[in-house]
Amino acid sequence: MSWHHPYSIARRAAVTSRVVWLFLGLLAVVFFRVQVIGSSRYRLQSEENRLRPIPIPAARGLVTDRNGVVLAENVPGYSVGLIASSGDSLRAMLRRIAPVVGLDSSTFDMLVRRFRRRPYEPVVIARDAPFSLVSSLEERRMRIPGLVIQAEPKRRYPLGPSTAHVVGYVNEVTERELSSAKFASVRAGALVGRDGLERQYDDELRGEDGVRFVEVDALGHTVPAAGVGSQLEPRQGATLRTSLDAPLQQFVASSFPANMRGAVMAMDPRTGELLALYSSPSYDPNLFIGGADPKVLNELFTSDAHPLLDRAIQARYPPASPWKLVMAAMAIKRGVANLNTHMPTPCRGGLQYYNRYFHCWKADGHGDISLAEAIKVSCDVYFYQLGLKLGLSNVLEDATEMGFRQRSGIDLPAEAWPAFPPSTAYYDRLYGRRGWTQAVVLNLAIGQGENAQTLVNMMRFYSMLANESGVAPTPTLVANTSGALRSLGVSDTALAGLREALLAVVEQGTAAGSRVAGLKIGGKTGTAQNPHGPDHGWFIGFAPVDSPKVVVGGIMEFARHGTAVAPLVTRIISYYLLGPGAARATDYQLILPDDSAPPPQLILPDTSSAPITANAGPGTR
Repeated sequence: MSWHHPYSIARRAAVTSRVVWLFLGLLAVVFFRVQVIGSSRYRLQSEENRLRPIPIPAARGLVTDRNGVVLAENVPGYSVGLIASSGDSLRAMLRRIAPVVGLDSSTFDMLVRRFRRRPYEPVVIARDAPFSLVSSLEERRMRIPGLVIQAEPKRRYPLGPSTAHVVGYVNEVTERELSSAKFASVRAGALVGRDGLERQYDDELRGEDGVRFVEVDALGHTVPAAGVGSQLEPRQGATLRTSLDAPLQQFVASSFPANMRGAVMAMDPRTGELLALYSSPSYDPNLFIGGADPKVLNELFTSDAHPLLDRAIQARYPPASPWKLVMAAMAIKRGVANLNTHMPTPCRGGLQYYNRYFHCWKADGHGDISLAEAIKVSCDVYFYQLGLKLGLSNVLEDATEMGFRQRSGIDLPAEAWPAFPPSTAYYDRLYGRRGWTQAVVLNLAIGQGENAQTLVNMMRFYSMLANESGVAPTPTLVANTSGALRSLGVSDTALAGLREALLAVVEQGTAAGSRVAGLKIGGKTGTAQNPHGPDHGWFIGFAPVDSPKVVVGGIMEFARHGTAVAPLVTRIISYYLLGPGAARATDYQLILPDDSAPPPQLILPDTSSAPITANAGPGTR
């Protein structure tokens, strides 16, 4: 029989009592922390489980021309999304609405992946949903408890194909882009710029999304007519005012021959402001709104005509005879020749250089002429000799200083780099040390050989010719803040002489058929040899010659000759300076010989290797 001392029992009771009171005290502390001190935090967690954030897409900023004409705007639209508690729940809802929305199994997988990445946000299944679809889904709302339909601004391009390459378009951000630093702050399903100004100024145009909340139950289903707390309103993106002239842009687009490929640019040489930029063939950027038809997109991306290519800044061509003014400026700058200089050998249809004969475009020749006359009639033999007098090293050095190995710097994405040899080491690498001769300078002198330029880069050079100071700012569509200038480094007197020579081209020379009454236009035709098909045609001009206010340049693929382009360019100049009435009075029709139809496939200079070389062609004009 065990016996416990009364003192021992009392002591155990006291210890037990203390433990119980300590435990009750701890419970009280915990309850106090949860109910009083931590009430706001747990209430927030409860609210987060009960309320789901719904992003309110911000309207993108407007894009306008110089006078406020809208080039890109926002119109009302609807988006359809689903809130789900799990991937299985999402799949179940997708199966219910698939017949209505038109979803396939591959789309299911993509939407589920998007849900798992951001499970507390609605999964957008249809952007720019038509009202008929919205109505049909609303009728089925009781069967689709996670359905979210909300108004969402959609992009619209009022001028359509006329401004496609310069304004660009928007499309949904991809999963890969979301993982990059550039799009770190962009939500899944957001629209981002894909080309043109939309891409170049995407950060400014995008704006800031807002957010609202919807109440969900324990299963993740939305609670109809539930009270919702405050919401954060979206902030629209900034308006982008460009230098474009919308009426001129539309005139250029409507004037460009529908069956031709090429590009036209118009620029104020004094400021570098782009007045128009059109590339043909074009496309309708509105096709990309709300998810384009895959068949239509496939046609755009796989077409042999490459309608998505901006030929003004992304295609390179041999610069042909417009390059002769580059050679003339080099010669004057170095004192090798002036506008009255004659060459030792008169033009008799070609020039023998060692064992090779280099043709002039005019088989019976131009005779003994000066530099000014050679520009007017585009004599190849004269410029062959001018290239030899300058020397290959000087030509390469001066062309680099003038910017023909650099991009123009225009504020549009994906501008192509021009191709021009940096030094004679280029030829050693390309052909071997004994694989080439000084004859390469003859081809360079007439804008052929290892030389491929973009239209925008040639436009900048002609802006230097047009300005009295011989300098030109960077081409720009929005405010030019770079301050970068290129200079010819020749005297004002020499520049005036070159402009007079270009006036003679239009008044009496190779572009005489493109004269405009009452307007003095200076310019240069060009025929770029193309080993893959008919030659390309160039013309770059400016007016009025005594004080140019506009430079317009055009390139047409497979046009055979620059005289096919000159009437279009002078007509555009006439429209801009004299008004629509004068332009209508200037008839323009592209007429090609019967055998000059463009080949069925577009073949451009290879932008990944050496430019097109045409060492023994008939010359350019």
